[in-house]
Amino acid sequence: MDRIAFKDGKIYTLDMKGGSPVYGEEIIEIEGKKFREWIPWRSKLAALIRRMGGHLPQLKGPVLYLGAAQGTTVTHISDLLPDSVIYAVEFSPTAYRKLASIARERGNIVPILEDAFHPEKYLPMVGRVNTLYQDVSQKDQVGMFIKNADMMLAGDGIGYLMLKARSVDVTSDPGKIFEEAASILGKKGWSVMEVVELDPFQKDHACLIICR
Repeated sequence: MDRIAFKDGKIYTLDMKGGSPVYGEEIIEIEGKKFREWIPWRSKLAALIRRMGGHLPQLKGPVLYLGAAQGTTVTHISDLLPDSVIYAVEFSPTAYRKLASIARERGNIVPILEDAFHPEKYLPMVGRVNTLYQDVSQKDQVGMFIKNADMMLAGDGIGYLMLKARSVDVTSDPGKIFEEAASILGKKGWSVMEVVELDPFQKDHACLIICR
């Protein structure tokens, strides 16, 4: 994909805004085009790319993003998929205000102020999506993913569950939590293609890459 670049061990996305930093990230120029640094300590998707040796996971719009926060990772997906819609769900009104401001500037992000445990509330707006990305620090992260995927992820779609072990159980071994999450998904009809731990960029986190 010509909208992502790797230079000096760093990841960059081609800025659809022409070179405007969102959160203080570095801007560089490559062949006359402006790229924004994608920092793996700030974005779990960037951490996944680093842990996968620079491989860009399959991203296809429309995208449903759960736990959008203030929009750090959302803006990089926006860069990568300028012609697709990213539905960005956030529960915190404070974070949502920043997200909404960024969405107004970019045009392909639809901010949604809702609880991702209740996908029926935004289902009419979103419909079917080809990518489901979840980054929510809640105890029942797997249950949230399943609810949303069952309703909205297309049959050939891909899901990315950024699982924070310490939010599930602070006392259990993270590896065991990742295994249990994969088992629960399997029992609900979802296949976990890969489990990628995100250390050292994101401690006690793993990305579960999921399909039907």
